[in-house]
Amino acid sequence: MFSAADHLHMSRALRLAERGLHTTMPNPRVGCVIVKDGAVAGEGWHARAGGPHAEVHALRQAGAQARGATVYVTLEPCSHHGRTPPCAEALVAAGVSRVVAAMRDPNPRVAGSGLALLRSKGINVADCLMETQARELNPGFISRMERGRPWLRSKIAASLDGRTALENGVSQWITGDEARHDVQRWRARSCAILTGVDTVLADDPQLTLRDIDIGRQPLRVVLDSHLRTPPTSRIMRGGNLLLVAALGDVAKADALRAAGAEVLSLPGADGRVDLPALLEELAKRDVNEVLVEAGAKVNGALQEAGLVDELLLYYAPTLLGDAARGMFALPLFTDMSQRVELDILGLDRVGQDIRIRARPR
Repeated sequence: MFSAADHLHMSRALRLAERGLHTTMPNPRVGCVIVKDGAVAGEGWHARAGGPHAEVHALRQAGAQARGATVYVTLEPCSHHGRTPPCAEALVAAGVSRVVAAMRDPNPRVAGSGLALLRSKGINVADCLMETQARELNPGFISRMERGRPWLRSKIAASLDGRTALENGVSQWITGDEARHDVQRWRARSCAILTGVDTVLADDPQLTLRDIDIGRQPLRVVLDSHLRTPPTSRIMRGGNLLLVAALGDVAKADALRAAGAEVLSLPGADGRVDLPALLEELAKRDVNEVLVEAGAKVNGALQEAGLVDELLLYYAPTLLGDAARGMFALPLFTDMSQRVELDILGLDRVGQDIRIRARPR
């Protein structure tokens, strides 16, 4: 069905889409290539929400060459009026003869209607070329549209024996400079960073994006059931902070709001924060990807609730011993059938450390 040339041009469109990795949210990352008589006539990518979509950039570059051309786009062209006009209508107006989409748009407002519009105008349409690669570009957007919650990626720095902090809670620094800089790239592609109040109390982090200027800071979210976050802590600086509580304490909440935080109460049945409800709330706020940077309690609670989509594990060439703190606080397993099995996506060396990307099966 698809030729070698089709794969070549879609591969280029996927690489273009990656250029919006840090900046398109809450929109998806999309790339587009327009080919006429075997040569590239125009290309583009979506850079920022509210700005022109990938197809518009490519059409502008192609100009009159777009008539009769083939369009390769990593996501089904939109068919609805949002901040920008529908891309499907723009392709029709330009007179293209064929559109190849890597995947259909999971947004219910599109969901096949863009491709249907193109077909109704006599344009040859094909989809699902390199769909797996296209979905990997936008796990958060797809998750928000299909599951009503963001993609949750848990980052953990540990020793080779799986320890994240000394028994007294000291954890800075287990990994090296290169690994910590690598984490900044994952923060940059995330809409929100999630941590627990124990991490705030132990490390006093800011959890801000450093070294990479993308014109925004991710939302910082703290799980703080009893509102123990000190109003003077570093995470309170700069706003863009959501404290999520389980028990109402009007005086504490007012003090934290006065210090610049937003306070949200989402009580669960166990006296802790309702984690599924929190992810649903973040999805309503157009959060696509969440990076968890927390301790064993939060990581364990998220894993136990089945909310962890991906693990980003940094292992340092050091040993901390049995008394040091572990990676996940989980209930006692008494049978191997209870173990959490993972699929390894990648294993890379980052400076002196090892980074493993994995997903629960």
